[in-house]
Amino acid sequence: MDWTTESIDRLRALWAEGHSTAEIGRRMGVSKNAVVGKAHRLQLPARPSPIRRDPAAPRPVATGRRPTLPPLRAAMPSMPRREEPRIVIAAAPVAVAPVPKPVAVVRAFPRVSAKTCCWPLGEPGTEGFHFCCAGAMPGKPYCTEHAALAYVRVKDRREDAA
Repeated sequence: MDWTTESIDRLRALWAEGHSTAEIGRRMGVSKNAVVGKAHRLQLPARPSPIRRDPAAPRPVATGRRPTLPPLRAAMPSMPRREEPRIVIAAAPVAVAPVPKPVAVVRAFPRVSAKTCCWPLGEPGTEGFHFCCAGAMPGKPYCTEHAALAYVRVKDRREDAA
């Protein structure tokens, strides 16, 4: 949206009246997020969230005596700890092999002209991949046979699907 001075003034007025961003968006014909973004860029004063409420009043503190707990059992006499041997595992040196530089692979690509059929035959990237290369129909990239496969009317597709 292009924010004109009139639309910015209207946004400021609706914002000052306390309308929600969704309501301002409806009245101005823009999305709620457009209103939020423009209000942020204009540094309009933040308003309390409708979701986050004021914290509840503090709960009254209970007065009275605490319940007495049963006495704790006497702690077990501590046994002397045995020192466990520490096992130190050192990383073995790693032999780093030199990384060979990638070799550029140049593959011959069959020459396809505007007068030959561009229908791909086979799986690209495999040895047997090639194009039909038969004579193409005028104004089309395919021969008659492959054009019949490529250009299927919607009605024909629906009949085949049924």
